[in-house]
Amino acid sequence: MLPPSARATGNAAKAAAAAAAFLWAALSAAGTLDTDLVARARVFPSVLKGVTAIHRDAASRYAVLTERGGVQIFDAKGQPAGHAPADPSPSAAIAFGVDMDVDDQGRIYVADRERNAVNVYSGEGRQERQIKIPGPTAVATLAGGELAVASLRSPKLVTVFGPEGQVVREFGEPEQISGRDELNRYANIGRLCRDSAGRLYYSFTYLPEPTVRRYDRFGYSDFQLILNAEEDAPSSMSARKAIAREEEHGKQALHVVLGPVAVDPSTGEIWLAIAGRLLRFGPDGVERGSFLIFTPEELRIEASAILIEPGRILVASSQLGVFDLPPPAAWTL
Repeated sequence: MLPPSARATGNAAKAAAAAAAFLWAALSAAGTLDTDLVARARVFPSVLKGVTAIHRDAASRYAVLTERGGVQIFDAKGQPAGHAPADPSPSAAIAFGVDMDVDDQGRIYVADRERNAVNVYSGEGRQERQIKIPGPTAVATLAGGELAVASLRSPKLVTVFGPEGQVVREFGEPEQISGRDELNRYANIGRLCRDSAGRLYYSFTYLPEPTVRRYDRFGYSDFQLILNAEEDAPSSMSARKAIAREEEHGKQALHVVLGPVAVDPSTGEIWLAIAGRLLRFGPDGVERGSFLIFTPEELRIEASAILIEPGRILVASSQLGVFDLPPPAAWTL
């Protein structure tokens, strides 16, 4: 958990905790030039709309989750290789799949928000168990069979479950941006991803300033990235107004500010999707590039999922499918 000295209210920046290795990075990218990245091809042709997550397992198989279609599994060459759940009956279907992860043994974990559960499948798609969790929104596997879950109902940002489905710890303080407890918790909804060292990254979907917070597996946060770029100011202002309208009148939709986040397993670089842009940061939070992304037909892509691989970036659009983007040139000083 962040020490009190490292928290901020309103527009104040996060300060470093005196006794902790807390790193702070704030982007001020006025004048940063976007580079175009045009996809080389569409991949996984059977995957159409509603992609929410893409992962690759240790055997180089791909798992692609769609909201209503479950998980399609593909081999290393992108050919269909299965489905989760393997049971085709309606009772076994994933009702609303919002996130997914794959562990080192190839098991697939799917957060089904409509059924208030995380379902665990074998690599072949057989359901092994189910963890009942009210309103799960994100999942990330950890070492030792543990599972990190973000949900709508937990007072903390992250709940960690043990191999038997028991709660073993909770951590992560929500930001205080509303006087209404229920609205404040909803505005702190976020996504989870992890790096090759097993650290968790919690990205806040609705905070006016795009924010990513990093934790070790035990809940200690040593890093936070806050974007204060001039070009993002209109979006931040719009998000604040949406929260204020919701606080006053209710039944107002909050604005999605920050899309999916991914970490390059080989370099530790952090990639963020905001609208039709991909932003690239070093492990220290220093900006390394900003990219506008397009389909081969040069339609703008708003990413719903990202997977960073050697030699390519897989980016999904909730409306257009999954695309293979060339990696940008290596960053140099």
